[in-house]
Amino acid sequence: MNFIDQLADAGSRNTSMLCVGLDPEPARFPGALRGDAGRIYDFCAAIVDATADLAMAFKPQIAYFAAHRAEAQLEQLMAHMRRAAPHVPVILDAKRGDIGSTAEQYAIEAFERYGADAVTLSPFMGFDSVQPYLKHHGKGAFLLCRTSNPGGDDLQNQRLASVDGQPLLYEHIARLAQGPWNTNGQLGLVVGATYPAEIARVRELAPTVPLLIPGVGAQGGDAAATVRAGWRGGQDGRATGPIVVNSSRSILYASSGADFADAARAEARRTRDALQAARG
Repeated sequence: MNFIDQLADAGSRNTSMLCVGLDPEPARFPGALRGDAGRIYDFCAAIVDATADLAMAFKPQIAYFAAHRAEAQLEQLMAHMRRAAPHVPVILDAKRGDIGSTAEQYAIEAFERYGADAVTLSPFMGFDSVQPYLKHHGKGAFLLCRTSNPGGDDLQNQRLASVDGQPLLYEHIARLAQGPWNTNGQLGLVVGATYPAEIARVRELAPTVPLLIPGVGAQGGDAAATVRAGWRGGQDGRATGPIVVNSSRSILYASSGADFADAARAEARRTRDALQAARG
């Protein structure tokens, strides 16, 4: 299956729009694991095992591994997810963005070294920095569009001179993802849960692409408002464009004790159910 089909299958199997973010911080690990960067795999694998039947996707953030020289543990974790949750697609959160020849190497890193099903990208350098990822058959890519951080206003909310009027930069990116840039049909957009009005605007401009929505949980995004803004039911009862709502820290660190995996499962279930309930 291609990435979009994987999302649909996982969402249907697990009745879920939840993406479990894997942002391991050893200083916050529970009990005997605390402060031990050599146990990143153990911690993340336990979270994966606890939430594999609740998630629509997993999203490891590569910086949290690379900062601790734990790339080998990330490779090990990717292999574990393939074994333990083969039906759940994996989005590598890397936010890459570079010229075509370098992008080709980053694409190999994401899709061949780590075996990711999709990757997050910055579109700032234009289509030739995105195209190498789309050449990998069936693989997905999410372009940063309207991010959840306050500094996103510095560029994303600036108006452009255009034959179509004066769209905001994030609106222009949404149109590109819905239209000419989506050459393999596997392109999506990253929009932050802290800006539900902008989620709704992006969905209006890009009705069929998947939306990866971080910011629910510790960052303060509201699950119900996020779903109302981004989910649109199709004639068959499925979304015209899937939404993939990410929660990381509130799940990973739901408990600082030996029960951390059970607590993560309970928080993941609560979030998944809240998202589903918001669909009506």
